[in-house]
Amino acid sequence: MKKSLMIGLAAASVIALSACSAGSDTAPAGSDALVPVTVGVIPIADTAPLYLGLDQGFFEDEGLDLTVETATGGAAIVPAVVSGDYQFGFSNLGSLMVANDKGLPLKLVNAAVASTGDVTSDMGALIVKGDSPIKTLADLNGKTVSTNSLNNLLDTVARSTIDSAGGDSSTISFVEIPFPDASAAVENGQVDAAFVVEPFVTAAVDNGNRVLSYDFAEFADKLDIAAYFSSAATVANDPELVTKFQAAMTKSLQYAQANPDAVRAIIATYTKTPAEVLAKIVLPTYPTEFNVPAVTALGEAALKYGVIEKAPDMSTFLP
Repeated sequence: MKKSLMIGLAAASVIALSACSAGSDTAPAGSDALVPVTVGVIPIADTAPLYLGLDQGFFEDEGLDLTVETATGGAAIVPAVVSGDYQFGFSNLGSLMVANDKGLPLKLVNAAVASTGDVTSDMGALIVKGDSPIKTLADLNGKTVSTNSLNNLLDTVARSTIDSAGGDSSTISFVEIPFPDASAAVENGQVDAAFVVEPFVTAAVDNGNRVLSYDFAEFADKLDIAAYFSSAATVANDPELVTKFQAAMTKSLQYAQANPDAVRAIIATYTKTPAEVLAKIVLPTYPTEFNVPAVTALGEAALKYGVIEKAPDMSTFLP
């Protein structure tokens, strides 16, 4: 179910893409009016900087009256951005590479979240039962592994790290199970392993499961996981709006990176994560620039494993 968070002036109507094209969403010079803008996100730790930016007034400072619409995933966010219902959206890079490969008119505008790069403690991990005989990635040969979405970011990264560790990912059955259900699927033997992200990594370990590998960190140092994006029409026809959003988002990311306690506190306001779990989760990093070599490697892996038909050109894919 979606919910809205409004700041600034009284609730205003969401601007349509046609309005963006006409330029009517930009306040006249010298006007104190805020420009109403909507961004679609997933309510997870990765999007904490956006909520912090709202709380700190960074978007108001840039003249934006921002509405946050939450969704369960990019499948709902991408079409809403393309249609102009949302001016900006949040999605993982795997989904955005698939969208780019299919020719959808989307443009990345901001970095959003990256792994810690620490192979001993990261925000995403492959988990197995505590007493599982699986001890290495190569032991997953012939096994069943869950991710939240097939032919996307997580199974691409998992396949790559398994193959790099001497395993054969072509022998593995990947199945789609939502993050909240993945730990139970491991515990009841429905799957042999699951690729989950925080807070589900910490929750799984608390339930007696074991981390097999921190695959994001194994794949690349501080791999970008997701990005904020807009429609090609908005980027082309309303560059001022995009620039304002980028400026506010950059301040938000910097603030989040410098204030981990504030990140944990804000997550509690828009998720149902228990306080004891929030206190222990491994936070991601919040970069203001993309790690181009890591994103390039991700594109090459997505191509290798058939997720996309052509690796994205980083000179046009990244902002």
